[in-house]
Amino acid sequence: MLRVGLTGNLGSGKSTVAAYLHELGAEVIEADVLGRALMEPGQSVYAAIVAAFGPGVVNGDGRLNRARLAELAFKEGRLAELNAVVHPPVIAAQQRWMEEVFARDPWAVAVIESALIFEVVRDAKARGETTGVLADWRRRIDRIIVVTAPDEVKIARYVARMTASGGSREGVEADARTRLAHQIPDGEKVAQADYVLDNAGDLTALRDQVAEVWRQLKVESNNSSRPLSLK
Repeated sequence: MLRVGLTGNLGSGKSTVAAYLHELGAEVIEADVLGRALMEPGQSVYAAIVAAFGPGVVNGDGRLNRARLAELAFKEGRLAELNAVVHPPVIAAQQRWMEEVFARDPWAVAVIESALIFEVVRDAKARGETTGVLADWRRRIDRIIVVTAPDEVKIARYVARMTASGGSREGVEADARTRLAHQIPDGEKVAQADYVLDNAGDLTALRDQVAEVWRQLKVESNNSSRPLSLK
């Protein structure tokens, strides 16, 4: 078994790498997908967000207004508050998923795609937490893959994605820069990574890098004698 965290800042290409790893045989789950599911009406995270941020974050159809939440988080300084509500149940769901994967296949490589692996730990420690699911999250992952790209390339990718269906290019670019400012720079993440993938733009080169990392991960997984418990 091998527990792998796949991370990188906005626009780095994490999802592309995750897709390549899945093609090669990895079990992959996206933290954002889990988060969105837990933020649906009727879920405990949904209720906690409404209690913390008020009914103004709810649309007429009863679902959360994600644009308003993003505004509160990034423009009004409440990102840490939002993350403190969302991250613990998302991480707990990730752990349950990994346990299910390893119960089916003890030699599996389970990959969690998440932009905020390092940020979760940073923010927990900033709040004075020394133990618990957030402060200990990095310890629960065996290997970290960091995907890097120049910041201007990241921003251009984000702008292209977010303006594909309309929207102000200027506003989206400003949003990208704000989000990047809340993320730990690539250089600091690279220093703590087990594997680094350069995604400056050549997808063939990226695929080759992923294939080599996958080869090494499989060797590590097959040689692992760690118990299956994630506690």
